[in-house]
Amino acid sequence: YFQEGKYAKALASYSIAIELSEPEDDGLDSLDGVAAKATNPNVHVYYANRAFCHIKMENFGSALVDASAAIRVKEDWPKGWYRRGTAHMALNRPKDALRDFMQLCKLAPNDKDARDKLKQCQKQVNADKFAKAIGCEKTKPASQTVDVAHMDVDATYSGPVYQSGACTAEFCQALMQHQKEEKTIAKKYAYQIVLDMIEMLKGASTLVDIEVPDAGEVTVCGDVHGQFYDLLNIFSMNGVPSQDNPYLFNGDFVDRGSFSVEVILTLFAWKLAFPQHLHLARGNHETRNMNKLYGFEGEVTKKYDEELYQLFCEAFCLLPLCHVINNQVFVVHGGLFSKDDVTLDDIRKVNREQEPPDEGLMTEMLWSDPQPGRGRQPSKRGVGVAFGQDVTENFLKVNNLKMVIRSHEMKEEGYEIEHGGRLVTVFSAPNYCDQMGNKGAFIRLDGKTMTPKYKSFSNVPHPNVRPMQYANPMLGQLFGM
Repeated sequence: YFQEGKYAKALASYSIAIELSEPEDDGLDSLDGVAAKATNPNVHVYYANRAFCHIKMENFGSALVDASAAIRVKEDWPKGWYRRGTAHMALNRPKDALRDFMQLCKLAPNDKDARDKLKQCQKQVNADKFAKAIGCEKTKPASQTVDVAHMDVDATYSGPVYQSGACTAEFCQALMQHQKEEKTIAKKYAYQIVLDMIEMLKGASTLVDIEVPDAGEVTVCGDVHGQFYDLLNIFSMNGVPSQDNPYLFNGDFVDRGSFSVEVILTLFAWKLAFPQHLHLARGNHETRNMNKLYGFEGEVTKKYDEELYQLFCEAFCLLPLCHVINNQVFVVHGGLFSKDDVTLDDIRKVNREQEPPDEGLMTEMLWSDPQPGRGRQPSKRGVGVAFGQDVTENFLKVNNLKMVIRSHEMKEEGYEIEHGGRLVTVFSAPNYCDQMGNKGAFIRLDGKTMTPKYKSFSNVPHPNVRPMQYANPMLGQLFGM
């Protein structure tokens, strides 16, 4: 399974192998027990390879635990340090990763790949220090300093022309066709779209209530992750946004896929054309830390410039964190909370105009995941919390809601129903990163009963640009292992 890239199945098999290799419980800490008494000489390999499976499945918290276990079992084995350094980098902890890669190079001094990883990690640490120093000097947001009026449009430009304050469905259609042909809209117009979005989102709220008439329907989409051609396919199958065909896109529009600029400009344009019928929620990838690693920052600066990226960051901090449809369905990117009895009014009071903190309601809404059974556990991602069916039921009861729709996790059929049918995950990026083989999906809800109808779909061809093309070079190599 591991060699075939079937990481979920490989993970399950390694778990069995580890269980068979562990000694019986003698009261010691489980990892120390393994280190002291495991008789299987390959158990460190099982841990390290399971860590790699977790990395591929974006369970970075679990990857840290397994890589640390591999190190405890066999401290002089380079791959344990490699895996842990990778997990630290994926969690945007370059200082911790640096320590692991330094140890890796001590154990494998002649390994060119190890030396390259160390150099790249050192470069990232230094870049972060520089960015922090520069950030301290800034006093005004980019939207207050950019001068669009004096930007020129090249005389040879023949693409769609954006009129500020007058975005139409016709412009959106022209924009999609232009970008489908691998052309970029003029810089002046890209800037103006984002600036107009910033102004519009200033009037939004942390929690947005959506009303759908009895005879109407609304479509909820999950992660798109820069897969522009699959987004076009959604609109082809389900119709473009309009007053009669409203949409809610539930976060993670960007990163990983290498057409994130095209995705976000398209969604922003439709939002400007139909502000009450195209809804956008923030995901954990609409954040600086993720964009720095997973490609959006690199893509924007490659296709446009750094200042436009700063405008996008400003807009992302104004996006709502969740929606409630017809007072019945709670829609959030990640999940629920580390404590019971959180109310919708508690959520409304959350200050969304910031980068996510280390903990708290905002971070949990962006990062948490459901788990089978009941109760709560530390998140396999290393951020947020894993929550059980009782947590979902408490939240719904306290707030008189019918169900939770969330995204944030790839699912084989594009969606998965959990927690007794009261929680659904929807993920709209088919064949995620061109390698996972999953389907995408969207959900349609009718206004009268809020009964979900699921539509799964396969990926469509896209130009020959690989995923993670613009990602941090180190991460691109790490995930390409």
